[in-house]
Amino acid sequence: MSALALAARNVWRNGRRSLSTFLTMTVGVCALLLLGAYVQTVDQGLQTNFVRHGGHLEIEHRDFLLYGDGNPAAYGLADYQRIIDAVRGDPQLRAQVLVITPSLKLGGIAGNASANVSRTVFGRGTLVDDQNRMRAWNAYGLPIKPGNLALQGSPPNAAVIGTGVARVLRLCGPLAVPDCPPPVETGAAGGAAQPAGLAALSELSQPAKRAALDSTPVIQLLTAGETGAPNVADLNVVKAQSQGVKELDDGWIELHLARAQRLVYGEAAPRATSLVVQLDTTANLGAARERIAAILARDFKGEQLTVLGFDTINPSYRQILGMFGALFGFVALLFSCVVLFSVANSVNMAVAERTVEIGTLRAIGMQRGAIAAVFVWEALLLGLACAVAGLLLALAIAYAVNHAGMSWLPPGTVEPQVISVGLWGEYKIIANAVLTLLIVSLLAAWWPARRAGRLPIVDSLRHV
Repeated sequence: MSALALAARNVWRNGRRSLSTFLTMTVGVCALLLLGAYVQTVDQGLQTNFVRHGGHLEIEHRDFLLYGDGNPAAYGLADYQRIIDAVRGDPQLRAQVLVITPSLKLGGIAGNASANVSRTVFGRGTLVDDQNRMRAWNAYGLPIKPGNLALQGSPPNAAVIGTGVARVLRLCGPLAVPDCPPPVETGAAGGAAQPAGLAALSELSQPAKRAALDSTPVIQLLTAGETGAPNVADLNVVKAQSQGVKELDDGWIELHLARAQRLVYGEAAPRATSLVVQLDTTANLGAARERIAAILARDFKGEQLTVLGFDTINPSYRQILGMFGALFGFVALLFSCVVLFSVANSVNMAVAERTVEIGTLRAIGMQRGAIAAVFVWEALLLGLACAVAGLLLALAIAYAVNHAGMSWLPPGTVEPQVISVGLWGEYKIIANAVLTLLIVSLLAAWWPARRAGRLPIVDSLRHV
């Protein structure tokens, strides 16, 4: 206690000398707290975006992720409603599962008969009401507004396409797609401009011709059925939406699940390529995946099903977090080096200034360990004061940022998100930053304090 009292008195008495170290460490810990909280907020924002559109988990055929894109119909789940009932009826999952909905992925060729153009597309059939419920998920309370699916309230043969698809199919005008200049006319190439199936459909489908004169544009979608035979359908395009990624935007189409099932499977029993599961919180993801896997292994042994997390289906999630994690690690390392040298320099200066005091204390009987403890306590008290000041400064800056209304566009998204720093309540981040500061301060003060304790009494008193 005498060493702690001496250390507190010395820090207060030599405040001018400690001011530069105090300011440096305060700014450093403030930056570390703000960056850590921002990375945490980015993680929560990415999770919210992926979970809203694709859920936490997907139940699908074990080979669908590897080979399903080439032939989605071959990997459909025949009795998917029984799987949904089994998951919903499980006592452990009943309170955790918010939404479990079927989805059918498909690919094909979309054409605009009136413009004599076509292109390959891929997309999915969904249940609109379930998708709207999923888009209301906001477990972290972020300032992100939910948006309903554009298919809401549309007829059964409606579809939504990417803005890139609308551009290629010459639908920018009817769908009011911005930044869509008309193409430069080029020489006509030999051969048919679109597949024969689409050309035949445009000649035989009178509703398509009549609808082309209406405000809602019509496209023809040609897909391969379960047996390989082509199926063609007219679809009313209600909206063109940007998908955030050009490769996805240039080929995306989304339609009602029943229309997609009829298009792919015809008169056969409808199937789904995956069952999307949304949970109440991401913290339950691991336990829910294990429980669903156990149910599938017990009740659906012969169907070769698997359960995948959203981070597996969307590898960009881990990549983005890895980038921010590397940035945070670099800043933390830089901060540790600054604290290390600042504290070491401050303690060295204190030892040099108080050499006579050290000799006097040693002469009246204070042990070497007690002398070293005085300087270690000085570093710890200085670090603790900087931690408190840095935390208060970080909270003030976070409050200002959260109320500034600034926004950014995360990778793979189309809607700007408000920039926020959720520092308040993140006790783990605060505790880690304070603990890092105290440990580095202790390490920086250890060697100068040890040297002070080992100073010979006679040599110290010669500096009088």
